[in-house]
Amino acid sequence: MSACDTRPLAEVSLDSHPGPWSEADLLALSGPLHHIELIDGSLWVTPRPNRRRNDIAAALLTALRPGAQSTGVRVRLAAGLRLSRGRIVCPDLVIERDSGDLDFGDPAGVLLAGEVTGPGVTAFDRGFKTQLYAEAGIPWFLLAEPDLADYRAVTLHLFQLRGKQYSPVAAAAPGEILTFDSPVPMSLDTGFLIDF
Repeated sequence: MSACDTRPLAEVSLDSHPGPWSEADLLALSGPLHHIELIDGSLWVTPRPNRRRNDIAAALLTALRPGAQSTGVRVRLAAGLRLSRGRIVCPDLVIERDSGDLDFGDPAGVLLAGEVTGPGVTAFDRGFKTQLYAEAGIPWFLLAEPDLADYRAVTLHLFQLRGKQYSPVAAAAPGEILTFDSPVPMSLDTGFLIDF
């Protein structure tokens, strides 16, 4: 089971678990769960991405894939990522060197982590998870912020790790294109991301 899978929480007895959760505990949960991440012994359960968030993440994968392939790396959706012992998260997408591990990526091989904000996760993705990615030394962070009222517009922000925190390096408002050369050549048309 991947920590990024989904199933109704009613099927899981999370309150009967004594003490902190471990990676083994998380992986022993059978079947897919809501979006569950393990952070320092606690399970963080957030709503699974809705169809529009998934569409935007898939469009990002499509747009980033040519640049990734040209530099010999991969773009993956909802890839389990072990940031450190006891910290397993599920970024909406990653650009990474292939480590060969089918379950979890290694932050040392991750060039970029990306999140698409949505109902119930915006502050978590924009704040707390961003800090975790920075602590793990992931050099780039991409944040896609759709208009949650109707998903007819999206804004992109690209950040680079400087020291122990991310600094903004590029942005694209609705109707604009984010073009940048690192960590892979990219040209992300915000209109393409909502073409549904």
